[in-house]
Amino acid sequence: MNDAKPLIGKLALIGIGLIGSSVARAAREVGLAGEIAASAATDGSLEAAARLGIVDQTDLDPAKVVADADLVLLCTPIGVYRPVTEKFAKALKPGAIVSDVGSVKAVVKKDLADLIPEGVHLIPGHPVAGTEKSGPEAGFAELFHGRWAILTPDEDVDTDALETLKAFWRGLGSRVELMDAEHHDLVLAITSHVPHLIAYNIVGTASDLETVTESEVIKYSAGGFRDFTRIAASDPTMWRDVFLSNSEAVLEMLARFSEDLTALRRAIRWKDGEALHALFTRTREIRRSIIDAGQDTAEPDFGREH
Repeated sequence: MNDAKPLIGKLALIGIGLIGSSVARAAREVGLAGEIAASAATDGSLEAAARLGIVDQTDLDPAKVVADADLVLLCTPIGVYRPVTEKFAKALKPGAIVSDVGSVKAVVKKDLADLIPEGVHLIPGHPVAGTEKSGPEAGFAELFHGRWAILTPDEDVDTDALETLKAFWRGLGSRVELMDAEHHDLVLAITSHVPHLIAYNIVGTASDLETVTESEVIKYSAGGFRDFTRIAASDPTMWRDVFLSNSEAVLEMLARFSEDLTALRRAIRWKDGEALHALFTRTREIRRSIIDAGQDTAEPDFGREH
């Protein structure tokens, strides 16, 4: 029997969708938290979390959930961070850590710094993990295994609080990286945000085509289009908020993408096979590097079961 004191006495999750429920499952599996509490916008999500047995306390009122919490994780869409934090900020105990799981970081301090009481530690975070599914039932404890958890603390961050948060994410199976918030947003704009935007646009374009029927698009989607639809199936509320919150970096990356797309169009028009081959060879190496880094599988068809 393991009588060791858990790293986190009480963990409060504000939002219990894919990420929140995965945190709850993983924390419970490895004993990282003595108590896990959750708040959400709807009774349905809380009832599902209670039924799954992944939380000890649920309440629609986030102030009741964060009472006595040592770590509070915002797992809601970024657009509601401020209004939901306004509801629970005064209930935070001194020494508590407030963090989040959103994929845009500069906006967190901007929106929340004035709400966090003195003596409470705000440390924005982003586990770079997820699927296109959503809801409490979509979570799984292994979601963070081998993935990066990026933290963007201020220079004057409390070192003990930072070490606790780093240990928490490592306990969930993540590798932890510290990064400047603005740099994080630029990096994620090209590695995550713009790819999602392109996927949404390609799937939208296909659905608008008049010369190709919808049934044909679905029938012959076993190629690249199918993989775009997986990304485009991601939570629409979450991604709306991501693009609105990281608009400057996304627009910068879109401008660069547009320039490169123009060069590619020119190569096709002038039948410049050498330029096309050089680009495709370089991008193939990027794919191999991602596999070598353990961020995806080398199995055929992305490891899909058939």
